[in-house]
Amino acid sequence: MKAHVDGRFWLNVSDRGFLGAGRIELLERIGETGSISAAARSMGMSYKAAWDAVEAMNNLAEQPLVIRQAGGKRGGGTRLTRFGHRVIHHYRAADEAYRRFMEQLEERLSDLGDVVGFMRKMSMRTTAANHFQGRIREIRTGAVNDQVSVDIGGGQDVVAIVTRAAVGDLGLVEGGEVQVLFDASSVILAEDNPALRCSARNRLCGTVIETRDGAVNGEVKLRLAEGRVLTAIVTSESLAAPWLAVGSRVCALIKAPHVMLAVNT
Repeated sequence: MKAHVDGRFWLNVSDRGFLGAGRIELLERIGETGSISAAARSMGMSYKAAWDAVEAMNNLAEQPLVIRQAGGKRGGGTRLTRFGHRVIHHYRAADEAYRRFMEQLEERLSDLGDVVGFMRKMSMRTTAANHFQGRIREIRTGAVNDQVSVDIGGGQDVVAIVTRAAVGDLGLVEGGEVQVLFDASSVILAEDNPALRCSARNRLCGTVIETRDGAVNGEVKLRLAEGRVLTAIVTSESLAAPWLAVGSRVCALIKAPHVMLAVNT
């Protein structure tokens, strides 16, 4: 599938939306018709939405863009100010420059393959609290299930147990990129003690950077190697333990069957 660059030019003032293509079209139609209501009808907008947009622009601009005129045979109307005409002219010029930039960027898409792929990975949405990008280090084949070891960086591996059918369906191969996901409720926290022995295949150790207590459960965030953050759900009673205080070294234990793998198609 060919990637396509798209976007819209928008101007903000004081971190608030000021001008975009829709508002510029509204200003132009007010200039043509001399009426907010007529301009709104021609754009399929309500009068209130059109007037709210005009009011927002007038409030943010250094001078009014639109003013109301009272009196006259037709009972007054609305007109663009000279400043409003200038704003339209400069917006159209800036928008044309923006469009030329977008066209040049699209021409260079062939050089942005890795960047585009990264952006697709970042756009993935999931209910799993823990989501890491990694590269498959090893696949050990079993009779029914396979063991997949994924390097998530910083010398830390995550092991997942998946069916052989899933390995084939996902096209998992050693050296391939894969997404690693697991729920916060699947994580067990323990003190960072090298002598501790447990049945969980995965042991990811880091520093507690945040704790958040809730009505029933609490949330703990660990900073792992290379800035990665892991989230665990614990009971409120557990959250009170001194070894879970911010700054403590803690290990997250995750059973391999609780780890899910995903790939970008």
